[in-house]
Amino acid sequence: MADYQLFDTANGVAAIAWTDAGVVGFRLPAESAERTERSLLRRFPGAVRRAPPPEIAAAIAAAQRYFEGEEIDFSGVKVDLGEQAPFFAQIYDSVRRLGWGQTTTYGAVAKELGAGPESARAVGQAMASNPVPLIVPCHRVLAAGGKVGGFSAPGGSDSKVKMLAIEGIDLSPPEPAQQGFFF
Repeated sequence: MADYQLFDTANGVAAIAWTDAGVVGFRLPAESAERTERSLLRRFPGAVRRAPPPEIAAAIAAAQRYFEGEEIDFSGVKVDLGEQAPFFAQIYDSVRRLGWGQTTTYGAVAKELGAGPESARAVGQAMASNPVPLIVPCHRVLAAGGKVGGFSAPGGSDSKVKMLAIEGIDLSPPEPAQQGFFF
């Protein structure tokens, strides 16, 4: 059985769930506490809202500072991803090594793991089902050609773009190189 806590960030209300083994769930900020809590409890029915122990309180404080724009490294946060398909576990380990302001693509993660380009879809599926976004920074994994790709968190791909912008990554299209004539 998991415990959980809601907390405010500069981007809305987020949530974290944990067991004695580590963080088992994280919900990126949504506009309301009710929406965040409902989303978390769908995944962890029966979870109990409690005051967080010190290591979880530290993870909450780090997430709050992240959304305020501070460079944060979540690699020290203890997670328990439960039973995962072996390839998904490898994907999460790989993506967890991405640091602040670093991006990669679904295909590059597949290639790094020794899989062919057809496995890029599996990487995307792993990112979509990531139980601890931000801690396993799925927002840093882009589609081919550096395109945003999907994002299953509240706000969809707009949230992904905002999180990358916090890290100094601008995914807006470049200004046209040539301007038209004005008469």
